[in-house]
Amino acid sequence: MSADEATVTAADIARMAGVGRAAVSNWRRRHEDFPEPVGGTATSPAFSLKAVETWLLSQGKVEELPLRERAWQQIRTAADDLRLGEVVAEATELLHGRDRPEVVPAAAWELVRRYARERGTAEATRFLLDRYADVHSRRLSETPDEVAEFMARLAGPGVRSVLDPACGLGVLLAAAARTAGAEQVLGQEHDGSLARLARSRLALTGAEGEVRTGDSLRRDAWPGLAADAVVCHPPFNERHWGYDELTGDLRWEYGLPPKTESELAWVQHALAHLKPGGVAVLLMPAIAANRRSGRRIRSNLLRRGALQAVIGLPPKMASGTGLPVHVWVLRRPAAGNRTPSRVLLAEAEPATFDAVAEQWRAFLADPEAEPGRPGESRTVPIIELVDEDVDITPARHLRTGEQVTAAGYLSAREHLLRRLGRLPSLVPEAAPGTGRELPMVALSELERIGALTVRQAGRYEIDHSGEPVMTDRHVLDGAAPEARTGPEGRIRLEPGDVVVATRGSVLATAVVEEPGLLLGPRLTLLRPDPGRLDPFFLAGFVRTLSPPAALGTQSGSTRFDPRRAQVPRILPAEQARYGTAFRKIFVFEAELREIALNAGLTAEAIARGLSTGALDPLP
Repeated sequence: MSADEATVTAADIARMAGVGRAAVSNWRRRHEDFPEPVGGTATSPAFSLKAVETWLLSQGKVEELPLRERAWQQIRTAADDLRLGEVVAEATELLHGRDRPEVVPAAAWELVRRYARERGTAEATRFLLDRYADVHSRRLSETPDEVAEFMARLAGPGVRSVLDPACGLGVLLAAAARTAGAEQVLGQEHDGSLARLARSRLALTGAEGEVRTGDSLRRDAWPGLAADAVVCHPPFNERHWGYDELTGDLRWEYGLPPKTESELAWVQHALAHLKPGGVAVLLMPAIAANRRSGRRIRSNLLRRGALQAVIGLPPKMASGTGLPVHVWVLRRPAAGNRTPSRVLLAEAEPATFDAVAEQWRAFLADPEAEPGRPGESRTVPIIELVDEDVDITPARHLRTGEQVTAAGYLSAREHLLRRLGRLPSLVPEAAPGTGRELPMVALSELERIGALTVRQAGRYEIDHSGEPVMTDRHVLDGAAPEARTGPEGRIRLEPGDVVVATRGSVLATAVVEEPGLLLGPRLTLLRPDPGRLDPFFLAGFVRTLSPPAALGTQSGSTRFDPRRAQVPRILPAEQARYGTAFRKIFVFEAELREIALNAGLTAEAIARGLSTGALDPLP
């Protein structure tokens, strides 16, 4: 495709101009000279890149097109979506010393090289990797950064060599190099373009790395390799994984995986590539913990001490599926080591990843000890698990039992009573309403008249260096910002900004009250003009929007769509009254979250304490 024939979508135009997609829709409606679509569909039209560039510059929408967007659009002109990976891979390889371009157009390479000179080779490489992942998010099953870091912590520290036999874009291997301190990171990937992109990602880590191409189960590219650790997010529910041709394979030490249980083939492949005592960490579908067809293999893994921990994660923590997932932690049995009699079962979310990782460390030091986090983790005797079902789902077995002590319960009770004591003062007040309908205005109209700026952060990798990032966990769950990333090319938040996040059909908002945060991946920023829009008024009404009125889909995932959202059109003084009320609601909810957590643990603790004798009822 020549540069004159190159096309862009509305999302591409929004990135080029640094605005939300709602602004692009407004331009199309209000400007008769906006370029007409030259392809695509009615719901996803394509526009001439050259015509759009000319229009944006002539209208003063941008003083000049961002260099990285110009570079990306030139990359996109070189191939269709099926071959885009080859072009992006070569571009990243050129950044790391490849001699000359073959499929990357000269104009595109010149722009990429200029961007690398301005921002550095690492930032240019990350940009290309992130943008490719964003374009192909429907077919890529990437491991979220925070999950990858958690898995790497479970695998390490102190591991020298790490293998990922289904490495995709290399996210897990890069996390292993950063977090576990791995010096040698090795991978295999069936898709040749993804393998090349993974190599480029590994080049950023400074670790010795190599990624080979091929189907790991059918054509193992690392025969005889025994690594210190294996990390893997295997394909889920793969029906054609090689069952018929691999029936007698020596890797099936714990049993022949059923045809419908490809994940158990990957588990045994990982174990086969470990040194004695090595650790394998795999992201698994939750159903693999209790499917009847896999119970014999699960039983063998437990009895022989190979499966040592199962950690449940919340739904939607793995891209490409809304189903819950587990992390399985396995160790290859070593001669002379005692087979553990217990297995660690835990529930974790990003806010508790550090604590659960410490629980795993403690379990390794003493597998017979009972961890002290009621309701979150415990060690379970293996003999209790190897029944008819061999159900290793953590939620089924997590109880507080022996973890309850009298002193610990009394302390938790006093803490809960103190929080409950201040709760009445936080309950918001409101007067009876008249039931009147308020006039409404679309966010896109507020953006058009300059009362609101809308920005949407695309998909990008949090590199855990630099400045703190507000992620969807902060907005949806009230968690403190913990992740960090480099500020280059990111959107810096300001006090008074409203951030919108979605999870499935759930929509949540948060008002930024402190400076110093960056906008996290896939979040929407609403920046109101403080003289015309009250931020808490805006956040309060946006959060109450019904899903059909506020949510759309992009790249296969649900996202907030500013084009669909409306808020009341009222005067600033009236907005301030609503804003004050909504602000009290946000504070009240934050306190309720803390109380709910403490109350649940306290109730479970006293019930289990009474049943086990750790506590006695009052006379």
